[in-house]
Amino acid sequence: MSTLYKVHGSQNHFFILDQTELSTPLTNTELVEFTKKITNPSSGILNGADGVLAINSPTRPQALAQMRVINADGSEASMCGNGLRTVARYLSEKYNQDNFLVDTMNANLRVRKHDNLAKGVKAFAVEISPVSFNKSSLPFQNLGYNRIIDQYLPEIYPGLRFTSIAVPNPHLISFMDQNQIESNILKEVGEYLNGDNPYFPDGVNVNFAQIIDKNKLFVRTYERGVGFTNACGTGMSATSLAFCLTYPEKGFFNQSIDVYNPGGKVQTIVHHENHTYWIELIGNATFTDQIEISEADLHNCDFSNINTTSTEEESDYQNFIQNLPHFNNFSAN
Repeated sequence: MSTLYKVHGSQNHFFILDQTELSTPLTNTELVEFTKKITNPSSGILNGADGVLAINSPTRPQALAQMRVINADGSEASMCGNGLRTVARYLSEKYNQDNFLVDTMNANLRVRKHDNLAKGVKAFAVEISPVSFNKSSLPFQNLGYNRIIDQYLPEIYPGLRFTSIAVPNPHLISFMDQNQIESNILKEVGEYLNGDNPYFPDGVNVNFAQIIDKNKLFVRTYERGVGFTNACGTGMSATSLAFCLTYPEKGFFNQSIDVYNPGGKVQTIVHHENHTYWIELIGNATFTDQIEISEADLHNCDFSNINTTSTEEESDYQNFIQNLPHFNNFSAN
């Protein structure tokens, strides 16, 4: 039998599939079909998920393992901060290591075990990098800029300022007030830029942020390949960097920033070293269910004969977020 895990970081839900434990790993085609089916609330299990985190042997030296991120629509993301925390926990417990490197699409990234956020809420800190502002890294076109940092873009939405950062996932960020963040603007912009449009031909993750106080944000995300998510780790990281760059009187480098989201709360630390930026993302790595399935059924996407075992971790996480402050109608509850 093979074992899958249902996990989440800030209620950004995934299934972990360790391909190194299989006699015959899923092919790329099988992995895409498996992801589309298991993440679909109708055809999958445990109310679906936002994607699958596939663990493979590393391709880069010094890494403990490789993580691939397959979105619910079958597309592959270059990185996932919330997912990386859960993979870091899985690998930490599998290999009994607390500080190591994980091979991702663009780089080896540092991860480390962190103190629990609350009773029963295990946490990990992960590196978010590389960072780029370049037009080609996102990519975008027909907007009149080579970089977008705190610019009005009436082509996208009038009256809002935007910043675009790849970490390496592409993100478009705008800071706004509570009424705007609770409106349908994010849905409108997210759907437009992730459909056929002349500005972001490959789509883009859209993050709207509400500044609560110094070093304190609320972030809501429309994720490319997924839609609305409870949280987006790379989105909260990119938004933290944009916060420090465009609101230097409120967002500070090398200090802990509290980032609230509809799924809970994380912390970020934005680093500026040797003329480059990187972000440390600290948050929960919660395992909600363990799923036993035969390897043949994995290859055939047959979930009719699985055995699932729930953990007690979700109740601890819910207790944690119930004690968080509320700033708008999307705060964790």
